[in-house]
Amino acid sequence: MAAAFDPSGRLPDVFTNAGTSSFTQFLSQFAPEMLPGRRPLPPGTAAELAPHATTIVALVSADGVVMAGDRRATMGNMIAQRDIEKVHPADAYSLVGIAGSASIGIEMIRLFQVELEHYEKIEGAMLSLDGKANYLAAMIRGNLGAAMQGLAVVPLFAGFDLAASEPAKAGRIFSFDVTGGPYEETGFDAVGSGSLFAKSALKKRYRPGLSTAETVRLAVEALYDAADDDTATGGPDLTRKIYPVVMTATAEGTHRLTETEIAEIAQSVVTGRMENPGG
Repeated sequence: MAAAFDPSGRLPDVFTNAGTSSFTQFLSQFAPEMLPGRRPLPPGTAAELAPHATTIVALVSADGVVMAGDRRATMGNMIAQRDIEKVHPADAYSLVGIAGSASIGIEMIRLFQVELEHYEKIEGAMLSLDGKANYLAAMIRGNLGAAMQGLAVVPLFAGFDLAASEPAKAGRIFSFDVTGGPYEETGFDAVGSGSLFAKSALKKRYRPGLSTAETVRLAVEALYDAADDDTATGGPDLTRKIYPVVMTATAEGTHRLTETEIAEIAQSVVTGRMENPGG
């Protein structure tokens, strides 16, 4: 980008002209090569050449939403990383987690965060939760070429809807397919290689109106069940002290549970499973 600056040090006109509130659209005009989906790729598939992030779960609580992700990234049948972080705040009231190609997913999260912040600064107002989900859907759609070569990213998006008629209905979850289609989920959802097992666990135990503390416990248990049946999902590692990343989005904003808090919950779950492996 530095090459576009003139010798006087002035910013190019594209930076000062009245433009769009979309940072992604701005990049597509000024530096399209910086967008993940615009980079040329060699022919063939690269699915086994890059680490993949796995299981993410999201649940609606009485106060908003809870999202949790395991810490393992895999490359084929190998563990590529034991402590990857797949759940992040999208903005002050929403969360995003990724499954699929880890590096592209993390880059997409960062771009999504900038996109939402850019919109808010330009428009002077926060984008609606539906609008955020649609922006994320467009970014996934832009990565379709890479996805067809095995570098797919499938995020899970959840947040507290400030426009909801009552707090009990403010927690909302959106899932996506690889082509960018957004779908609103009811109650809970999961993505990634262990999602089938996580959702099966949640299906039996989830009920509307759970407190945040109860929902957090249920999310950690669902990840434990996913790790029990899916080798790509990592369970709580008590030896290395590696635990799931758990975040909440409520009327007070987004919050990440501390390592101490999650360690206590994970230890309780593991102790309980020692007595009753089936939960």
